[in-house]
Amino acid sequence: MPGTSQLRTPECYSRVFQHCLNLDEMVTEASTYLFHATKRRVYFRNVSILIPMTWKSKSEYFIPKQESYDQADVIVANPYLKYGDDPYTLQYGRCGEKGKYIHFTPNFLLTNNFHIYGSRGRVFVHEWAHLRWGIFDEYNVDQPFYISRKNTIEATRCSTHITGINVVFKKCPGGSCITSLCRRDSQTGLYEAKCTFLPKKSQTAKESIMFMPSLHSVTEFCTEKTHNTEAPNLQNKMCNGKSTWDVIMNSVDFQNTSPMTEMNPPTHPTFSLLKSKQRVVCLVLDKSGSMSAEDRLFQMNQAAELYLIQVIEKGSLVGMVTFDSVAEIQNHLTRITDDNVYQKITAKLPQVANGGTSICRGLKAGFQAIIHSDQSTSGSEIILLTDGEDNEINSCFEDVKRSGAIIHTIALGPSAAKELETLSNMTGGYRFFANKDITGLTNAFSRISSRSGSITQQAIQLESKALKITGRKRVNGTVPVDSTVGNDTFFVVTWTIQKPEIVLQDPKGKKYKTSDFKEDKLNIRSARLQIPGIAETGTWTYSLLNNHASSQMLTVTVTTRARSPTIPPVIATAHMSQHTAHYPSPMIVYAQVSQGFLPVLGISVIAIIETEDGHQVTLELWDNGAGADTVKNDGIYSRYFTDYYGNGRYSLKVHAQARNNTARLNLRQPQNKVLYVPGYVENGKIILNPPRPEVKDDLAKAKIEDFSRLTSGGSFTVSGAPPPGNHPSVFPPSKITDLEAKFKEDYIQLSWTAPGNVLDKGKANSYIIRISKSFMDRQEDFDNATLVNTSNLIPKEAGSKENFEFKPEHFRVENGTKFYISVQAINEANLISEVSHIVQAIKFIPLPEDSVHDLGTKISEITLAILGLPMIFSVF
Repeated sequence: MPGTSQLRTPECYSRVFQHCLNLDEMVTEASTYLFHATKRRVYFRNVSILIPMTWKSKSEYFIPKQESYDQADVIVANPYLKYGDDPYTLQYGRCGEKGKYIHFTPNFLLTNNFHIYGSRGRVFVHEWAHLRWGIFDEYNVDQPFYISRKNTIEATRCSTHITGINVVFKKCPGGSCITSLCRRDSQTGLYEAKCTFLPKKSQTAKESIMFMPSLHSVTEFCTEKTHNTEAPNLQNKMCNGKSTWDVIMNSVDFQNTSPMTEMNPPTHPTFSLLKSKQRVVCLVLDKSGSMSAEDRLFQMNQAAELYLIQVIEKGSLVGMVTFDSVAEIQNHLTRITDDNVYQKITAKLPQVANGGTSICRGLKAGFQAIIHSDQSTSGSEIILLTDGEDNEINSCFEDVKRSGAIIHTIALGPSAAKELETLSNMTGGYRFFANKDITGLTNAFSRISSRSGSITQQAIQLESKALKITGRKRVNGTVPVDSTVGNDTFFVVTWTIQKPEIVLQDPKGKKYKTSDFKEDKLNIRSARLQIPGIAETGTWTYSLLNNHASSQMLTVTVTTRARSPTIPPVIATAHMSQHTAHYPSPMIVYAQVSQGFLPVLGISVIAIIETEDGHQVTLELWDNGAGADTVKNDGIYSRYFTDYYGNGRYSLKVHAQARNNTARLNLRQPQNKVLYVPGYVENGKIILNPPRPEVKDDLAKAKIEDFSRLTSGGSFTVSGAPPPGNHPSVFPPSKITDLEAKFKEDYIQLSWTAPGNVLDKGKANSYIIRISKSFMDRQEDFDNATLVNTSNLIPKEAGSKENFEFKPEHFRVENGTKFYISVQAINEANLISEVSHIVQAIKFIPLPEDSVHDLGTKISEITLAILGLPMIFSVF
């Protein structure tokens, strides 16, 4: 298997040995299953398991290099607010794009649930296919049945060769149940809402792993020959009807690969146990002559001081190197414990900028500072900040690779070396670009927190605002502090000419004045207030008065940490869909807002993208399941970015805000997970699994108070873009992905989310709606279908809900008549969107006592054997 799989275990708990043993067994079984499922092409060779720092060290534990919690393929951890143990994959990209991570709970690993999900190895392959190859589930819990082109009601599945029965369960006293055959719903023509598909235990079908890997016969993915294009599942919707195997074969993992010729299955995976050491960070800061321009040296020092005092976790080892044409170690590694330590390091921040730029000498001195303190460079972090070019930076790439260090790069200004991103990419570090004001630097430094997974230890940015204030004028603002944070809270104000008058008031009315803000002794034009104890929950207000006669730039930055080690804080993270873009390829902005593993809904998420010359684009991100957003209400807020403004580096920051008590947690089970099988039919008997634990939407738990989070999404690079100015549109409207259709009397009612003039921005010019009695497999089928009159349909603004109804006048409509419908949008440049997914509308007139028998089963009473509840181990 290309690359090494990383698994991250949770905090220390009992039955550790059994837990690790189950991990080994799961992945070993998965490797063999995957090998045969991919027709003898890939398997797992190396697996790294990251052990929490809280566990006792052992000789067999290795030090990780670039492996970290936030880049792990698999996370093993308890859920926040017990909402079940279903394995799932956080997946929000396009078809064929890699997911974020797989989440297993300890209960899942320690409990025998083979009869519910299938063996753990099979479950792992199902989730791995989500994660690695960007394919989707072939079932649909919201639409479990559909009417096929043959006018039969089918369970949503792939392949259709999987057989079973459709029943409704009555109450089950004494361990046996009475069932009835499913009846048709009088409105939809489908089975009633409580109808359940139960597969037969004994099957001959080999497909599909993305439907029900728990069946013993299922060992393959659906191919073009076996794929069910009619099924209303996410795979068909997201991948335009392509089979899972077709998508997998287009992955880079399968480029130039062919089935292995050896008859024996692959050797067992090699497992490595890695335990993170204490955090080691070395700042490598540029003090060359160009840093004197535009206050860069001052801004660097302000941001570095903020990082050392407010961001880096206590107990970390920190060193500092400065460089121009030569490099000097200013501080060997020092453990961060109290203010005295901070002051010793910040006292060495450079005060004068001169000389040339030698990035390689700076990096090598950083390695020396780490090694001198008897620490390994492997797994250590270097924060490299520079504004200059360096023609010799390539000369140390091999040294960087051998070091095993993680290098985070901050490019300051438009002339920073273009190779900086290569250093981040090759070492797994973050990459940032900061322009003229200090907020870009503070946002970058604030993002570089520990990657150990200890969320409650990390600094959280509540505010970062730059304000251009005219002489003698005052500006006011507010910052909400919610109940998940408040520990180690700092308010920081910076200025460019003269210290302003500061008034800060907490929610209970207590005021802090200018004299309460501690000014730095190094005269780097910043003042800081640490709130004693835990900051009060509620809205804090601040007022800044510019006492100088001239305008000056003031900034306000607020950082904090989690209030409690047992309650995860609300956090926001952001990134672009890719690090590089070549015009006219669109990019997608993603922001995830969550508490623990639960999505946060109902909030405002604003992305600000800035170019090298300071041009800014502001985008409101949406979690509506349309346009760039894959799944509605999953806490992933998305939007297309198309406003290119020349070539070069672009930076991303995101501000997430909950206002007016509208925020809430989504307690529903996540998507992209293995199917919870309700039971099986075996030898004429129905064998039921224990019912899925119900997760009630407890509004008291689901509600979240107002909050503010600000985070950097790093930088990305654009090439091939035209210079700034007006250019003809090259982007069509986005594809409609949430089309719905139903009959109401003689009319068909459609609804969907409006796309834009340019993907999901603006307004489309018109719509093309086509209808057919035949299933539309291809674009040609759509083009040949009957056109619906849409002359009275005026497109709305992108993101709005469109509703349209029409009478299919050119068709004979009778009971059971079935239509297939699809939509395209056209913009003002006559560019046409992709064809939407296909939806059904069925004219159904219920007959008296209408019912449909299922798969030849004519019995109406079946005795059920109910499997006993499995034992669940407690996890601490």
